[in-house]
Amino acid sequence: MSNHQHNHEHNHTHNHSKSDLSHIHSHRALIGFDQHGIPTVVAKADHNADDDPQAFTRDYMNAVAEYRKTFPSKKDVIEKTPDPAVREMLLRAEQLGIYTTFDRFDKQKPQCNFGLAGVCCKICNMGPCRITPKSPKGVCGADADLIVARNLLRSAAAGVAQHGMHAREVILALKWAAEGKLDVPIMGKQKIKDTAAAFGIKTKNRPLNKIASDLADVLLDDLSRTVPDEYQTIKALAPAERQQVWKDLDILPISAYHEVFEAYHKTGCATDGDWKSIMQQFLRCGLAFTFSGVVGASVATDALFGVGDRVTAKVNIGALKKGYVNIAVHGHLPLLVSQIVKTGQQEKFIELAKSKGAKGIQFYGICCSGLSAMYRYDGVIPLSNAVSAELVLGTGALDLWVADVQDVFPSIMEVAKCFKTTVVTTSESARLPGAERFEYDHHHSNIEQTKELAEKIVLRAIESFEARKGIPVYIPPYETDAEVGFSVEYVCKRFGSMKPLAEALKSGKILGIVNMVGCNNPKVLYEKAIVDVAKTLIENNVLILSNGCASFPLMKLGYCAKDAYNMAGDSLKEFLQPDLPPVWHVGECIDNTRSSGIFGGIAGELGNKIYELPFAFSSPEWGNEKGIDAALGFRLMGINSYHCVEAQIYGSKNVIEFLKYGTKEFLGSTMNVDTDPVSLAHKIIDDMKEKRKQLGWD
Repeated sequence: MSNHQHNHEHNHTHNHSKSDLSHIHSHRALIGFDQHGIPTVVAKADHNADDDPQAFTRDYMNAVAEYRKTFPSKKDVIEKTPDPAVREMLLRAEQLGIYTTFDRFDKQKPQCNFGLAGVCCKICNMGPCRITPKSPKGVCGADADLIVARNLLRSAAAGVAQHGMHAREVILALKWAAEGKLDVPIMGKQKIKDTAAAFGIKTKNRPLNKIASDLADVLLDDLSRTVPDEYQTIKALAPAERQQVWKDLDILPISAYHEVFEAYHKTGCATDGDWKSIMQQFLRCGLAFTFSGVVGASVATDALFGVGDRVTAKVNIGALKKGYVNIAVHGHLPLLVSQIVKTGQQEKFIELAKSKGAKGIQFYGICCSGLSAMYRYDGVIPLSNAVSAELVLGTGALDLWVADVQDVFPSIMEVAKCFKTTVVTTSESARLPGAERFEYDHHHSNIEQTKELAEKIVLRAIESFEARKGIPVYIPPYETDAEVGFSVEYVCKRFGSMKPLAEALKSGKILGIVNMVGCNNPKVLYEKAIVDVAKTLIENNVLILSNGCASFPLMKLGYCAKDAYNMAGDSLKEFLQPDLPPVWHVGECIDNTRSSGIFGGIAGELGNKIYELPFAFSSPEWGNEKGIDAALGFRLMGINSYHCVEAQIYGSKNVIEFLKYGTKEFLGSTMNVDTDPVSLAHKIIDDMKEKRKQLGWD
């Protein structure tokens, strides 16, 4: 995760001689709930002490019932969401009879206590089983600890598979571009040379395409290796201190594919019955997710499409333009999106659009496809994260919606149909009933037709524009500017090196740095949790790095604008002005690599370990399977994570203790949850101050 520059040796403080997690202490942990309705461990004692599983089960069921009461309603969202465009579109959707995520969330209430606690099991056909005071074990004999651990591991494995497939697509694209099979230029020449050198790939007197092909092969090996060997991305790019910690814990992965395979193997009925063993595999999945799904994907993306640069972008629904052929790109894969945008910017296609009565062709971004494109290609306007995609469609302004993979809810088809918006899918992995298919096939046998597919999609958008004339359009008048495209390369260009940023952190001008990411979740007030955490942190001189879905409210509400430095506390404001916002937008979700690269660069300048510094990870509204892996990636680096949404673990005293607090012993990090975002932000601030005190900085 971190820059290879920080790969020097350190004496780590979490040394364990055991090659598994058997040394971790088991605890008796009783469940209660705090003033924010959060289930919490309220007492711990030796596992051998008198224990009452039935009493524990009753406690956690009561606690989870209280947790449910914190979930907002659609009415709450309309009244309290920070973005007026969201509010207006929710009211308009209601008038038009369009159901949204928030309607469906309300319909699901009250959510199942057993599901929220993680103690229902559907793995085999003898169930489903659920743990109650009457029935403390499932049919196979699995208890709450094992069931919760299995469910958590399967969720983590799914996240590895999702980001892993994203990585596979872009790594293959890099390989095929290098080998001439794909007619796409390689833009990140320096990125390829620098990364190849870190991997020990020969670069001197070799053609760039040969170096790029070798780099792609190494990344693919880490993704799919079957014969055990070193995980090259970890060896090349992870801090040496962390590598030793992971080796001591025996959690170094074989490959991403293998660890997902093994996760489903271990969690099958009557295979692995030890919850500690399951959680050890959970940690392996975290490393596979981080170094293939995130780092591998990021390296390949920057290598093929370039790092991009800082640019100013228009954001929010008000930036939609009437009278244009409006094309939205939604999902995660950059290859076809890059060619669609380039095609739509060609003069012959713009003239064709004008001949049909359009003013031109305009591109918009939903979720990570838009974020990846906005600082690489001029004029791609980011509109929303995945949860509010239906609201964007509800404007009636879009002619074509390009859906690739991940975070594309099937419900968009219903709204698109209402406004005659054409939806096309681009991957055999992710289809939508009723959508038109302009796809790469399962074997990518048509990868050479990428430009032809892009042209067909743009032509289909022009046809859709012509067919949709007369469709009513309603665009709420809310838009703003955002500074986007911050990266390790940009920071070094802006400051000359990482040294000024490191000095500002040490001097206290910057209290600490938070990487704020993640998706959204209707269990908390939509986007308000993110904004409230960010506002509190910035006022207390904490610099924020952001990417992915969590970055949309920060962009839309002005936190990424140049003049947002006025929102910051005095010392942070002094550091930022007059050119820098208090939230640095680093890109899409795989660009967590950029944030960790900045962390690693600062640590290298100061001569500290990453986990010693006042850094934090926060995904206030996380909701999907990738979210637990993203937090785990930073936890494995020794960085605490902070959230407003609970994981579904409250049926197991041991898994609660392991996931939240037990990893402090051997990873140096904890998981912290508070449904009150302001309270959560103050917890981050307090923990940063404690780290500064330990460093002797304050």
